Amino acid sequence: MNLNKIVILLLSSFIGLVLLFGGYSHWNSANQDKTCASCHEIRPSVGEWQHSAHREIRCIECHGTAVSNGMHSLKEKANMVFTHLGKGKRHEEIRMSEKQVLELSDRCAKCHQSEYKKWLSGGHSANYAAIFMNGKHNQAETPYWACLKCHGMFYDGNIKTLLQKTETPDGAWKLRDSGQVALSTIPCLSCHYIHYENEVLGKAARYDNPRAISQARPYRKPALGWYVRDDKRHIPVDKLMKIKMFDKGEPFNVSDDPVNRLCIQCHSPDFSHQTGSQDDHTPTGVHLGISCIACHTPHSNDARNSCKTCHPAISNCGLDVTKMNTSFFDQNSPNDIHSVDCFDCHKNDPRFKATNIKKAPQKIE
Repeated sequence: MNLNKIVILLLSSFIGLVLLFGGYSHWNSANQDKTCASCHEIRPSVGEWQHSAHREIRCIECHGTAVSNGMHSLKEKANMVFTHLGKGKRHEEIRMSEKQVLELSDRCAKCHQSEYKKWLSGGHSANYAAIFMNGKHNQAETPYWACLKCHGMFYDGNIKTLLQKTETPDGAWKLRDSGQVALSTIPCLSCHYIHYENEVLGKAARYDNPRAISQARPYRKPALGWYVRDDKRHIPVDKLMKIKMFDKGEPFNVSDDPVNRLCIQCHSPDFSHQTGSQDDHTPTGVHLGISCIACHTPHSNDARNSCKTCHPAISNCGLDVTKMNTSFFDQNSPNDIHSVDCFDCHKNDPRFKATNIKKAPQKIE
């Protein structure tokens, strides 16, 4: 091969690489209506994104690019092309795997750092080992398929492919795949629907600031939605059904807060809908009708400062309720903060003998 042919070959290769990477860069920076939305399977998601809180965020910021994750991304995109061109394809099967969902949660943390740190400090960041390798819990309640409804809703298998029962003294079960041990069972997408319509509801400002009006920032409808594992889709919180609840056989109203309906999907009562049964924590007694987030800080679920929010402003019994012996301070306390009523502390007080708050509950918004 003479020198001219070598020069032509090298020059052609260089031009080809320039065109390849130039075209790739242009694709990533171009209008998404001309790129991602040009794929008819993806267009509905792009349409939702255009009305969401993330409409100013480019697709690649969350979903990455064809080479953002090295060979894994290239292999994944190549499989998508072959699947698209193959026979018997079903477009509704285009779903993110659990690994992709967890990777997306890591990207959420880049912008939502405060929320992510709070989530890490709370119980919702529990991993598979904490949930499914707890011998005491496994002996009390055998793991079954419904566990994945809340813990591991994006897991690609079922309870049989996840766990293997072992004959250990502590009763702990074993995860078949050791790679699952440290993975989160409740990632961001469990409660957050990223593409959910998120219109502006108003403007929030501090009115003690003379420049508050000019500095007011718009606040939006929370992008909250319950991910239904069986249907593989989110249901917005305001579309979730408000279930009927009973306290000692008597029906009563629970909070109308849509967020409450989200919480109760996991922290739910048994088939009888009785308060306090199974994993239910619906407030009764003096706290009847309040929403979960009236006491629990979103993401961390921390409730350490919740009493100070309302008390002693609405306390007229003469007791400092922040110092009372309740489950808020002691998990073994007989006064469960979710069901405590006046009589738990005033059994011998004549002012409370003629009235039973559970017979005439007052709803608190």
